[in-house]
Amino acid sequence: MPAVVRSEFALALNQVATERGIDPNVVMETIRAAIMAAYRKDYGIDELQVLTVDLNPDTGEARVLQEGKDVTPPGFGRIAAQTAKQVILQRIREAEKQAVLSDFQGKIGGIVPGMILRFDGPNVIVDIGRTQSVMPVGEQNPAERYHLNQRLTFYIEGIRETMRGNEIIVSRAHKGLVEGLFKREVPEVAQGSVELRVVAREAGNRTKVAVYSTAPGVDPVGSCVGQKGVRVQAVINELGGNEKVDIIQWSDDMKLFIMASLAPAKDMEVTLNEKKQAAEVLVPDDQLSLAIGRDGGNVRLAAKLTGWKIDIKGKGGGVTAEEPANAEAAPESTTASTEEKKEEAAVELASEVAAEVVADEVKTEEAAVEEVQSGPETEAAQEAEPTPAQDSTDTKGN
Repeated sequence: MPAVVRSEFALALNQVATERGIDPNVVMETIRAAIMAAYRKDYGIDELQVLTVDLNPDTGEARVLQEGKDVTPPGFGRIAAQTAKQVILQRIREAEKQAVLSDFQGKIGGIVPGMILRFDGPNVIVDIGRTQSVMPVGEQNPAERYHLNQRLTFYIEGIRETMRGNEIIVSRAHKGLVEGLFKREVPEVAQGSVELRVVAREAGNRTKVAVYSTAPGVDPVGSCVGQKGVRVQAVINELGGNEKVDIIQWSDDMKLFIMASLAPAKDMEVTLNEKKQAAEVLVPDDQLSLAIGRDGGNVRLAAKLTGWKIDIKGKGGGVTAEEPANAEAAPESTTASTEEKKEEAAVELASEVAAEVVADEVKTEEAAVEEVQSGPETEAAQEAEPTPAQDSTDTKGN
């Protein structure tokens, strides 16, 4: 078979298609459209006239046809190349972007490594390989602080249409990130012998994972934890190192499942209400804080994991975790009694002040009466007594 000598045009066409990851036929169609646009622009051809472009894929020779007749001007190839250059580049960029979006369309719901490139206001721009993605504020982990060139693992949430076009949205707060990390770190999960039945997550705080084994003889919890906790620790490190991960055995018995979901609390008694899908849990007083968790996080995640409403009460008559009415009644009564005491104290203080004012007025009146009575005698005594100046004058005269 004779060797096929490929022209420079054919080599360049294949190179562009390979580098950009697009079909060579798309590049050919782009060149045809650009040549037609350049011909209409330079020669003022009406849009209604039907034109076609014949492009040889081997030599790159282009001819403009109008109703089957060759109307290509002399030297049009060089002129068209200069005029159509920007159009071709723009069309190739658009085709490349569409190819990338189509590629990532099949990766939605998976995880991908990436590097933080820059900050666009509150959003973070992430390099995920062939393209860039956006991580909005709502998809950021509140416990993490991001910096440039930081390498992390991201969850591909989807592709959204924005004012700038289609953008790939990645997340560090989605529960799918935990699922993807377990699939990567635990071979049993990747193979399907261990299933992640339910995942409940509060990013930056705590995550609860209910696991189930589909193969006999496989411990689902032990497989996810790993020897000396190596596997789960790798997941925790990828989540930032501060997030706690609870791995729980899935159970069809809802009582056992609710008790396991409230870990690390122990010695609990569960009463179920099937109609309302509510569970009342009695917990020892020393385990109450563990069952509720910081800011109610533990019981909230347990409710998400099980799908049941969970009320937690202490065995010693503690306050119910989800009964705000009882919790608010006591402060109101205490406030009322405090206000009554304040009013009584104010009344007593006012009466004391009034008594002191009356006593001061009586003393003032008595002092005024005494001053009036002693007034004439005082004046007479002052007239009878000589002043020191007068005594000295009399002495000098004598």
